[in-house]
Amino acid sequence: MAKAQSLESFYQEKFNWMPGNLQREIGHFNVFRLEDCIGEGKHVQYSRRDFYKISLVRGSWLYHYADKSLKVSGPTLIFFNPTVPYTFELLSDDPTGFFCIFKEGFFTQHLRNGMKQFPMFLPGNNPAYSLNKSQDKQVSAIFSKMLQEIGSDYVFKYDLIRNYVMEMMHYAMKIQPTETLYQHTDANARITSVFTELLERQFPIESSTQRFQLKSARDFADQLNVHVNHLNRAIRTVTGKTTTDLIAERLTTEARALLVQTDWNISEIGYSLGFESAAHFNHFFRKQTSLTPSSFRKAPCPITQAS
Repeated sequence: MAKAQSLESFYQEKFNWMPGNLQREIGHFNVFRLEDCIGEGKHVQYSRRDFYKISLVRGSWLYHYADKSLKVSGPTLIFFNPTVPYTFELLSDDPTGFFCIFKEGFFTQHLRNGMKQFPMFLPGNNPAYSLNKSQDKQVSAIFSKMLQEIGSDYVFKYDLIRNYVMEMMHYAMKIQPTETLYQHTDANARITSVFTELLERQFPIESSTQRFQLKSARDFADQLNVHVNHLNRAIRTVTGKTTTDLIAERLTTEARALLVQTDWNISEIGYSLGFESAAHFNHFFRKQTSLTPSSFRKAPCPITQAS
């Protein structure tokens, strides 16, 4: 698998230049006009990044992210997180727009639960928000303000920029409201939240020698120091699904991504996901998707439209 793109490699590939203070800025932030960063021969690799990215794109594009392909046309706001690999194909001439990049640390002191509390950055959620002309104008104005501030000498400019990023994210969520935005404070929700954090902490799988360790509800219950029945009840109450279902769904998502983006053989993928044999992995994957891993790898990715 291709190594995750770092901020250093991003600047070298896009501009053949790096900010002098990049290594000191753990919470690095920057913002760009899209048309300044796209040129002939600039190929975007299908890989994970070690930074977050928010893009406003105009024109027609085909984005490939995780195991999915998404066709967008017209103004679209797209959110990318460091755990999801992606690349894109430009389908029209003269694209325009903006994008900003930042590290988790840019918000660490300001968001108790980090960026993963927001639905657009959760694995499996839709990262694209289609905009009408009025919405495009409002989001463009936010990006323009960020561009103005990033070049200013204002002492508190990064505090202001953080507010602009949050304004844009909340604007997107108001376009497509989601019940997952607000975290409840009851005990069942807390246990479910910690379970989800433990589950996600095991991903992404970046090496065929890496292994998925917590494979069962009992494994997670032991880590959380609760009875497995209590864990199961809490998760079913909050999500309507069993602990086993959620583990299987996350494993399936990662399996699909590995089948699409790596050249590992089926046994290597199965091993990295915690299966003792290729036969066990084949049985699991077929039960979840109705396809064998080999059949899925050969099939073209379905293309969905941004909504």
